[in-house]
Amino acid sequence: MSHTKQSPSKFALLGHDFLLISVMAVLAGCGLIYEYLLSHYAGRVLGSVESAIYAMIGTMIVAMGMGAFLARWFKDPFTAFAWLESLIALVGMGCILAIASVIAVSYSLPHLFSEIFNLPADVVLNGYVFEKLQEWSRFLPYVFGLLLGLLIGMEIPLIARIRQHVYGRFLENNAGTIYGADYIGAGIGAAIWVSIMLAMPIMQAAAWTALFNIIAGLAFLWRYHSHVRYAKLLLVCHIGLLVLFAFILVLGSSWMKDLSNVLYKDKVIYSEATKYQHLVLTERLSRNQPEPITDLYLNGRLQFSSVDEQIYHSMLVYPPLLASNRHDNVLIIGGGDGLAMRDVLKWPVKEVILIDLDGQLLNLFGHPSNEFTAPKQINARLRKLNGNSMLDPRANVIVGDAFLEVERLLDEGKRFDTIIIDLPDPNHPDLNKMYSDYFYNHIRQLLAADGAMAVQSTSPYHAKKAFLSIGKTVKAAGFKHVEQYQQNIPSFGQWGWTIATTTGKSASARIEQATALPVPSRWISQKYLLAAFVFPNHYFEQINDIEVNQLGSGTLYDYYRSAWQIESELYKNQ
Repeated sequence: MSHTKQSPSKFALLGHDFLLISVMAVLAGCGLIYEYLLSHYAGRVLGSVESAIYAMIGTMIVAMGMGAFLARWFKDPFTAFAWLESLIALVGMGCILAIASVIAVSYSLPHLFSEIFNLPADVVLNGYVFEKLQEWSRFLPYVFGLLLGLLIGMEIPLIARIRQHVYGRFLENNAGTIYGADYIGAGIGAAIWVSIMLAMPIMQAAAWTALFNIIAGLAFLWRYHSHVRYAKLLLVCHIGLLVLFAFILVLGSSWMKDLSNVLYKDKVIYSEATKYQHLVLTERLSRNQPEPITDLYLNGRLQFSSVDEQIYHSMLVYPPLLASNRHDNVLIIGGGDGLAMRDVLKWPVKEVILIDLDGQLLNLFGHPSNEFTAPKQINARLRKLNGNSMLDPRANVIVGDAFLEVERLLDEGKRFDTIIIDLPDPNHPDLNKMYSDYFYNHIRQLLAADGAMAVQSTSPYHAKKAFLSIGKTVKAAGFKHVEQYQQNIPSFGQWGWTIATTTGKSASARIEQATALPVPSRWISQKYLLAAFVFPNHYFEQINDIEVNQLGSGTLYDYYRSAWQIESELYKNQ
């Protein structure tokens, strides 16, 4: 008889274990995704993606440790755990929306006060209170990271106590079982984040993660409601959380767009998060321009303004093409807006290969794609701006990682008369490799002997060390002649480029020998180009102290980040 009574007990314990371990695994996956969500959003808000991710992960790990200590304060683990899950779901689902709301309010207050006091339209208040409010609001992700970390840290100790209570005795391997479920669940959460949620709008990702928290909480409440105080009230709370989930899932992304739009001084006409970056298009009217001025921002940083992008792209495209003996085959790396390709296609080229990682950005600017369809009006405006360059029969657009695609082109034995590298500034570790000696060495091997290569090289004024490092890195990659040049772009300030040849004369010498421009330009003349190669006295005097950006070193990224941090501090202290 004792045997018949013991057998159901074992099955019951297996049922308890299955539920508790499954709940723990689900919650671990949710916790890791919350960590990634806040890190991802902190990177957007603070600008320094790598620093924000590391700081957020560190903050949440420390907070989880503190939460594990705090869990001992709760005498009733069943009730504490049940209420904890609903609180984590609420904070996890709503924290990013709350952060965006506070940031939006902090940035809109100066404009509101300007209207209240009837100040001129071009005057925006920027007093100490407003600056501090904006500064503090930008660090809200860490506040919520700390709060979520504390709550998540309580889960494992509470689950461990609940499991021992169910067994009615001390469990020797209790911690190992719980931590095993935690690690496996976190691994599954990481896989879900990378494969699915990274491409989602951030509010939808937060809502779906919270839903799993809610389901886990409901499953726990269903099984252990007799141990939970105020179980009926908790059930009502979960129903309320499900309603909130539905609202955020349907409306959250539009709310986020509206709140994010406050951060831009001009009217936002398009906003979209791709798998790789956040795209924003703005427009403003000007009496001096027949068409509205269109600006493109990637992750909050201005990439071009239609009012002066022709200056930038002329300075990027004309020098290497003019320094190249032939123009049959041209390679453009980056330049997903098609504007550099527009100017290249004005020359007598046979084929232009453009490589860019972001298919949605390419589609936005006119490259046909089945994965993503941009709004017709926006698409028409941008295609007009780049002259439908994506649809030119000479254009061959490749959606892929240029770091890998360049190796493939080498394997195929390709050679190019001119190579133009139009990548974003090295403001992220992932971009650092595209500015490395290893990558430039591959580019050199792709370049024809009588060709030229040009690289956009950030600001020689605001990020001098980064600018010099790019030139020195190109030289270290084996190019014979490496020069740098600069020009003022009203939207950006002083901007710079690096140009290189592998044999024969330098690019500037070849440009000086040119009798005429093969393709007329509104901005470019021979004297104008040659003047761009002139720098102030002693500008290059510290070149011996500048390091080459070797693959994996992060040297250029560090130079760039340090320069703009100093620039930001100087701006605040003005």
